Amino acid sequence: MNRFRRLLRPLAFIGAACALLVVLGFVEHSARRTPVTDLQVEVEGAAGVHFIDQEAVRAKVLAAHTGLIGAAVSEVDITAIENDLRNIGCVAKADVYHTMDGKLHIRVAQREPIARVINADGTGFYIARDGSTMPLSTEHTARVLVFTGPLHEPFSTQVTDLEAMDDSLTAATHSLRMLRVARTIVADPLWNALFEQVVLDAEGGFELIPRVGLQRIRIGTGEQLAQRLEKLRTFYHQGIAQTDWRRYSVIDLRFGDQVVCTKRTL
Repeated sequence: MNRFRRLLRPLAFIGAACALLVVLGFVEHSARRTPVTDLQVEVEGAAGVHFIDQEAVRAKVLAAHTGLIGAAVSEVDITAIENDLRNIGCVAKADVYHTMDGKLHIRVAQREPIARVINADGTGFYIARDGSTMPLSTEHTARVLVFTGPLHEPFSTQVTDLEAMDDSLTAATHSLRMLRVARTIVADPLWNALFEQVVLDAEGGFELIPRVGLQRIRIGTGEQLAQRLEKLRTFYHQGIAQTDWRRYSVIDLRFGDQVVCTKRTL
């Protein structure tokens, strides 16, 4: 009898597992036949970033996928919806999934711009924190560091991963250097608050323009920028505090451990 019970116990477990699989299969089959009843949209973004909202995402999905509401969830091309959303310039990530109640859940993450580029011809684009470019928007303008000068960057209408560009495009453009400059500035609360514009000069170097004062701060190509800005920090704390900073029109950080200043002419 005991031997029979020992044999019966694993058979019972196997039978229960098979029954569970049958039930799960039935539930899955029924769920896949469930019609889509609604879209639940969630839009994520850094503080102050409002390039796209829930209603805009909803409208774009329904316009691109007619008949979505009411269609069986098994007929919904989730991958196509995700790809469509990722093709929107301000969207960094998009995830779509459905639940058993027929709701299609859409989660969108916006790119976070850290700089705006204004080309010489008036066209422009944003540079995002993740290293990609993103087109300008008619719905929202981000208050970020602005790059100007004799720029002709070809990224106004497309999303480009600046850190994945081939060497020839990197050499022909300035955007990768601008990304590195912007990252260094926004990473430091003082510099992020102080500087509002960066100008590309005729020699291919950058000049920082502060929000207060009329100085131009020359930093060169952007290489060793963190170290050069530390010289500026020391100069502000120890040097310029002892005199009138309005006397200087140019502060040059390009020369070793020196800070070279040009006095303003009256």
